[in-house]
Amino acid sequence: MPETVVHLVRHGQVENPRRVLYGRLPGYHLSLRGQAQADLLAGHFAATPLAAVLASPLERAQQTATPIAAAHGLEVRTDLRLIETSNIFEGVAGNVVWYILRHPGMWWKLRDLRAPSWGERNVDMVERVHAVVDAARAEFAGRQVVLVSHQAPIWVARLAFERRRLAHWPGWRRCTLASVTTLTFTDDTLTSVTYAEPAASALLGDLAPGQPEAVRPGLRPDREPPQPGPDQGLRPDRGAQQPGPGPRLRRDREAQ
Repeated sequence: MPETVVHLVRHGQVENPRRVLYGRLPGYHLSLRGQAQADLLAGHFAATPLAAVLASPLERAQQTATPIAAAHGLEVRTDLRLIETSNIFEGVAGNVVWYILRHPGMWWKLRDLRAPSWGERNVDMVERVHAVVDAARAEFAGRQVVLVSHQAPIWVARLAFERRRLAHWPGWRRCTLASVTTLTFTDDTLTSVTYAEPAASALLGDLAPGQPEAVRPGLRPDREPPQPGPDQGLRPDRGAQQPGPGPRLRRDREAQ
């Protein structure tokens, strides 16, 4: 039976010296390091016979998708359903915890992880991202497609595909910058979920001579939530297990 493969790609690092939780705000583009990550992603997919590249309308996703598509002679197709989640902290700069402490009227908005109560509901994110995946599977059955999106939509969509609880703490998401979460379907059955960090060297490596100091993020190894069994594969009732990922890196300051 032919396999249909959908690669969920998170965008690269963003130029954000003020540490703004930018969410859906326009004007936030890739940093020089983020551009390097996009180029590494293009190399990662160079030998993959991609049928299409779709992306969120936000600049950082479009810029990440462009070199991937160009390597295959494709145009980036924009899909609004891949956009970042909305939240009440959009536009806040600097230390968000300090901001919350200084605005007690906002505390009630943080009462519930399950929805979450501070932004777009997890179930709504799942619905829109799964709809894009289903549409891509229908249009490009038996082929491979890249969807460039953002951390929260990708992670919540993955939780739903693996039949795991959607409620989670944002700091525990396993979806670093320029990472690839790959869904493999045989007919209508999801047979595997794998995760890779092909642009990790652009996060950990040294900057080129003359590259602005402002793009040095001071990254630290990321933490990862404990999972029941190997995190890479489907749960035991869903399909085969997959090998573990590469380095686990700290997520950026993107709005959750």
